Amino acid sequence: MPMRKLQVAAFAALALSYATGIHAQNSYGIGRAATPAEIAGWNIDIDRHGNNLPPGSGGVSHGREVFDRQCAACHGAKGDGCIGDQLVGGQGTLATPKPVRTVGSYWPYAPTLFDYIRRAMPQNAPQSLTNDDVYAVSAYIFHLIGLLPAEATLDAKALSAIKIPNRNMFVGDLRPDVENPACMKDC
Repeated sequence: MPMRKLQVAAFAALALSYATGIHAQNSYGIGRAATPAEIAGWNIDIDRHGNNLPPGSGGVSHGREVFDRQCAACHGAKGDGCIGDQLVGGQGTLATPKPVRTVGSYWPYAPTLFDYIRRAMPQNAPQSLTNDDVYAVSAYIFHLIGLLPAEATLDAKALSAIKIPNRNMFVGDLRPDVENPACMKDC
C-alpha cells in the first residue's frame, strides 16, 4: 500500500506543476536557455552566395603554409589525397564509371568550401583555424585547381566572385514531394 500512496503523491505533484505553469517553463529541471552570444557563436553558416562570410583575408602563400601544417597529412601535400579526400584533379570524371569528386570537379560554390573548412577542419580540431587561415587555405585550394594565381588574396567579396567549373552542372530535384508549391504555404 505505501507504493500506491507514493504514486498518488507523484501524480498530484505533477498535476500541480502543470497547473502552476512550472512544467511549461522547465520540463526537466535542468539546463537553461542559450544566451544570444552563445547562439551567435554557433550561427556561422555561410550560403552559396557568400552571405554571412566573416571579415578577414588570406593569400595563397599563407594558405600553403597552413595547408602544410594542418591539412597535408590527410589530404596529401598537393591536395591529391591520402587518408583524407582528394581535393584536386578529377575534372571530366563525373560521367565515368569511377567519378573523382574533388573541389575542382564536383564542388558547386566557392563560399561553401570556406563554410566547410571553418566548421569541420582540421578533423582533429574543427573550428580551430582563424578566419584569415580559412580564407588562406581556401585560396590555396583554389590555386591548386587553377582558379587563382599564386599572388591572389581572398576575402568575402573575392571568394563570392569565384565561379567553380561545376557550378552549373547541378540540377534541381524534379520529384514532386521535394518542392511542391502547394506545400510551401498554408500547410
